[in-house]
Amino acid sequence: MQFWKKITPTERQIRIQKALGENVNFSHDASLGYPASKLDGKVFNEEAQFLKDAPILQTYVANPNHIGCHTFGTSEKAFRGTQEIEREVLNVLAVDVFKAEPNSFDGYIAPGGTEANIQAIWMYRNYFMNKLNSSLSEIAIIASEDTHYSIPKAANVLMLDWLKIPVDFENRTIDIFALENSIINAKKRGKKYFIVVANMGTTMFGAIDNPNDYIEILEKHDLKYKLHIDAAYGGFVYPFSNKASEINFENPKISSITIDAHKMLQAPYGTGVFICRKGLIENVLTKEAEYVEGMDLTLCGSRSGANAVAVWMILFTYGPFGWCEKIRILQMRTEWLCEQLDALHVNYFREPFMNIATIQAEYITPELVKKFDLVPQKHDGNNQWYKIVIMDHVEIDHLMAFTTDLKTALQQQNEIVLV
Repeated sequence: MQFWKKITPTERQIRIQKALGENVNFSHDASLGYPASKLDGKVFNEEAQFLKDAPILQTYVANPNHIGCHTFGTSEKAFRGTQEIEREVLNVLAVDVFKAEPNSFDGYIAPGGTEANIQAIWMYRNYFMNKLNSSLSEIAIIASEDTHYSIPKAANVLMLDWLKIPVDFENRTIDIFALENSIINAKKRGKKYFIVVANMGTTMFGAIDNPNDYIEILEKHDLKYKLHIDAAYGGFVYPFSNKASEINFENPKISSITIDAHKMLQAPYGTGVFICRKGLIENVLTKEAEYVEGMDLTLCGSRSGANAVAVWMILFTYGPFGWCEKIRILQMRTEWLCEQLDALHVNYFREPFMNIATIQAEYITPELVKKFDLVPQKHDGNNQWYKIVIMDHVEIDHLMAFTTDLKTALQQQNEIVLV
């Protein structure tokens, strides 16, 4: 680990105070040109005693605006202290977690994974149009049917076709034959450039796509593509539970990654992370943002610097070993649940390195759904699955209560069938 370590509460507080000291202080500085300020003092009292021991809350009150991309060119000097905190977060995630070379990437803390995914697709669409002179109609998105809804949302916003690839019902792997047929048919319709989204932990199943499934077929047909990894859910789980993972920047075919800090990392909503290789993000430079120092390369524009500080605090509170230990505990709880489901002969899907167990709906009664707040795959009456996500608050006692009630429900169903 080059950048990630565990540091003490005092060290964390000193680091954040230093960053805030390097930012403009709207309470004391004569900063006349910014359409920004600290949070309203009549509502958010910056003199409250508890704030001195709460660096994240101090940052929220100071209200730094992290507009722009602080790994690329210049940025607004008024917030240079907390911008450096954001760069430290990106170094940890890009280099230490996803194995990029230092200074080989760009990125930013986005307002959620949805925006980060749209940012990737917007960037690649413009790359193909700017660098390869493609037309809009020649570009298509490829992603599985289990992919997050941000991908069809991006297709709609950016006016691109989405090739939705079916997956196997039980093991949730991509249907390779359907993928190749879809690509062949798209090629016949004039598609020449493809934006691939591979999942590291699908929302419903925690399934992991194999990027090589896409790579091999696209290269077989001599087609140009860019590959994005949607690790919004799995990015803070899979690289730690599967040390042999090759889904990272050591794979030269992977050009960008999305991670959500407000899921597994338990950062405030919305806190996504977008990371891409150098030489790409400038394709979404908004030249018209002339009053912004460094201009803007993000979809959202203005964004909270406090979210970057929150992610930094979490990462440096745990350190890499503390985080691995946390993930190992969640894995053990997930394995315990799966052992109980096996004993009850209940059909479910679980990616071995993830902390989600998704149970076929036929085993789940409405009473179980209500009592344990289970999430269905679909709310339209055609649901086939319910998922259980083993987050930090989900302990063995909760899982034991669920499996006990599930066993009772199954016994009652069998009695009805026998009668």
